[in-house]
Amino acid sequence: MWDRHVLNCAVVAELMPDGARVVDIGSGAGLPGIPLALARPDLQIVLVEPLARRAEWLREVVADLELAVEVERGRAEDVVVRRRWEGADVVTARAVAPLARLAGWSLPLLRTGGRLFAVKGSSAAAEIERDASTVRRLGGGLPRIELCGVGIVDPPSTVVVVERVARPGRPTRGQA
Repeated sequence: MWDRHVLNCAVVAELMPDGARVVDIGSGAGLPGIPLALARPDLQIVLVEPLARRAEWLREVVADLELAVEVERGRAEDVVVRRRWEGADVVTARAVAPLARLAGWSLPLLRTGGRLFAVKGSSAAAEIERDASTVRRLGGGLPRIELCGVGIVDPPSTVVVVERVARPGRPTRGQA
């Protein structure tokens, strides 16, 4: 549990810019948002979770751990959630959806230049190959893999990184 789930998420903190506004979508059990908040108290984190019982549990955990983290009950694709949390520096997700669908939910929450950090498993390279064109059409850059926690967790955490480069439907440089 500790290595495979908690540390696997906490090591993603090495990718985070100082003081970043982070939206963790599909938070579920609080992964990766809560380990990130513990590892990096400088981050401004909101956990977005659609299920009422899970959202309430997350509020209790955040209060018990005395974390400066907000919990939003909703879905990343909801207009209310997008309006409230758009302009984020980072969107995180773990075990939420395939990359193309995840990009469609995440990229609108990011400022231009903001990044999606999707904690993935061994299928990450195949997802990138399959979904890269959709991600670009949605306003993302070329997805790439970063390994986090080398020498800390075995195996290191596989994170697919996608930068928001344009608004959806608008071509980026090099696209026609």
